[in-house]
Amino acid sequence: MTKIGIFFGTETGTTRLIAKKLQKKLGDELADKPVNVNRIEPGEMLQYDALILGTPSYGEGQIPGKSAGCLEPNWEEFLVKMPTADFSGKRIAFFGLGAQERYSERFASSLLALHDLFKGWGADIVGTWPTDGYTFQHSAAVVDGRFVGLIIDQRTQGMFTDERIDAWLAQVTPLLVEKLKPTD
Repeated sequence: MTKIGIFFGTETGTTRLIAKKLQKKLGDELADKPVNVNRIEPGEMLQYDALILGTPSYGEGQIPGKSAGCLEPNWEEFLVKMPTADFSGKRIAFFGLGAQERYSERFASSLLALHDLFKGWGADIVGTWPTDGYTFQHSAAVVDGRFVGLIIDQRTQGMFTDERIDAWLAQVTPLLVEKLKPTD
């Protein structure tokens, strides 16, 4: 595809809100409208070579879905339709949501499970994010001292959301654009 695909799972709508902000900042020329994974089939995601994938944090750090307490279908239900996939040659940047005060002991931990799954499918992962400015006890999504993707705490740090999105997009956009195929 000639655009970046943006896909997300959501429970309360906040991940959808962030996905829409990302797409608006990237623009219609560069990114397709964000799509909830509970409304697509795997083939729709697989047609993209550059992706931004977003997730809320739910449960004890597992992939969000009904078994983690979500009321609506989420990543878990989507991924069941795609038990194995080949994402070699595809580049993915992740973003995740979390509440660092309310869930300090597992802040944004669901992002790691999603990240590791796609990495295992051969995806080239970009877009790590510093832990500076966050206060939490533990996050599984921290690897080598950095989050595996952009982390947004809309509940207690919403005032930093746009600034964080802008800085992260400045980092990942050129890397994602490298994977876009020109139109004939």
